[in-house]
Amino acid sequence: MHGIVRRHLGKVVAGAAMAVTGTAVMVGITLPGTAGADDTAGSGTAGGRTAASAAPGSTAGEGGSAGTAPEPATLATAPPEGAKGVGTDPLTDDELRRAEELALTPPARTARRDVEGARGPQHLATELADPLPADASAATQPRRAEVRFYDYGRDELITSTVNLDTGKVEATAAQRGVQPSAHPEELREALELILKSPLGKGVEEDYKDATGKELTSTEQLWFNGDVYRTYREANVPAALAKCGEHRCVRLVTKILNGSWIDTRNLIVDLSARTVTRVG
Repeated sequence: MHGIVRRHLGKVVAGAAMAVTGTAVMVGITLPGTAGADDTAGSGTAGGRTAASAAPGSTAGEGGSAGTAPEPATLATAPPEGAKGVGTDPLTDDELRRAEELALTPPARTARRDVEGARGPQHLATELADPLPADASAATQPRRAEVRFYDYGRDELITSTVNLDTGKVEATAAQRGVQPSAHPEELREALELILKSPLGKGVEEDYKDATGKELTSTEQLWFNGDVYRTYREANVPAALAKCGEHRCVRLVTKILNGSWIDTRNLIVDLSARTVTRVG
């Protein structure tokens, strides 16, 4: 797609930052301010330098000697994480793993489906649950976790409350039409679907124009995104009318250490596994 014909997807957005405007704004997504040299593939964050060393021959900071470089910073070793937290401590890694295992009972593991269609629901998040009023008078309040999954087989959000002290699932609820923020695994699958779609041809062309190389993997791109919510849009194509009931996402992408590639007009219906252009 070259010459005077408009690009199939949209031009590479060059520069350090890109404004997200209009009615198709994806709320909750923050673009990095710079195209840093330390970007890493994945979603949620982009890598970047956090500090700069003093230039040779510069005056040292407070506590240093003039004309000499400051002493290298020493990082304190984090205390070892226990197998179990106390009170309102964040869930430990062991607790996170245990909560997910307890919530995934055998029927749930086999009957539900994840974002790729494999057995078992898609894990979204695990958080420390609020104490129950009945536990207020207890000397030691039990630790509970709230585990959220999405069942792509039924388009249902599954929320389970797990008592980490007793090892029992105390409550489970299924909801339809409720779409919490997307998990990084869902965003990666959405990007995979874009690259496999005819509409992803423009992404490949933009990448090659900017780098001179072929785009063959999602690992070559930084990406982020969130759920596409139809009630925030002025015009929703018929193909996306079920978004909200279905799980749909919109992505922003950039070349690692390079330019932005505008994919905001490509909406992925993860439930139907389709890609639709908007705008």
